[in-house]
Amino acid sequence: MNVVQIILPWPPKELSPNARIHWSKLAKAKKAYRAACAWTATEQGVRRLQVEKLHVSLTFYPPTRRAFDLDNALARMKSGLDGLADVLGVDDKNWSLSIARAGAVGGMVKVEVRPNEV
Repeated sequence: MNVVQIILPWPPKELSPNARIHWSKLAKAKKAYRAACAWTATEQGVRRLQVEKLHVSLTFYPPTRRAFDLDNALARMKSGLDGLADVLGVDDKNWSLSIARAGAVGGMVKVEVRPNEV
């Protein structure tokens, strides 16, 4: 397997750990973002992988030039990564992660998936 590249939508503000919204609205936002990421990955040709461990690199391209915390961005991606795990067929407990901030604006998250040889 080579590197698989996926472009996912920027996670909604409701998924921020700092957001103060009703639990039912949060649950709907999580469900919607998980489904959106799974659908987007499927549309981009991502299929089940026959590997046990993965390394996943996330590069965040914010929608504006406004500063953001990488740890908050990663937390906002949780349900999106769950949707990606559903499509890949590899439990996210077997993933190693790296995260980066892009200098460009784009309102997306670039994901690179590769087998983890460790």
